[in-house]
Amino acid sequence: MSSTAAPFIYLASQSPRRSQLLDQIGVAHRILVADASEDAESLEIALKNEAPKAYVMRVTGLKLDAAVARLKNRALIAAPVLCADTTVAMGRVIYGKPENPADAARMLAELSGQTHRVLTAVAVAHGRKRVSLLSESKVTFAKMTKAQIASYVATGEPLGKAGSYGVQGKAAGMIERISGSYSGIMGLPLFETTQLLRQIGFSK
Repeated sequence: MSSTAAPFIYLASQSPRRSQLLDQIGVAHRILVADASEDAESLEIALKNEAPKAYVMRVTGLKLDAAVARLKNRALIAAPVLCADTTVAMGRVIYGKPENPADAARMLAELSGQTHRVLTAVAVAHGRKRVSLLSESKVTFAKMTKAQIASYVATGEPLGKAGSYGVQGKAAGMIERISGSYSGIMGLPLFETTQLLRQIGFSK
């Protein structure tokens, strides 16, 4: 049970992985996603020369603002709202979701044989309380041939994913090393998320 107004939280994300991760730690949740009137995609546009950490924290904050407004507009039961955003970065270069298969192949070619960072920001709001944090992990890809990249892109898995890959999918066979939070790389760092929920008074 929870000390909040409802024994669940709202997850403002369409990611099935984030929902599965909350299920994994036993956090009851309801999905609270944008409707057709909201331009959700525009929130993810990076500013000129924006650093990856600043970018992912800013985007997550904007998503939380939009989700809280959505909650009020729909007159839903009061409960904590959780938002998260994940981006892949190498140096100051941000690798977001690929525009198409060719863009996915380009990203993967650049990440091939390199170590990059996976940054996942999480933010929770409940009433006037608002807390957030950033999880940073590192992923090292093995050197990939053009044929390997093309084969992976052909599966369709890279589309819709930051950096054009999913660590829990077929890309796992191309990853040499991971340092940090595996669940954070998937899209929701579970240890850190649990701490945030406790901070706003929610306990599963």
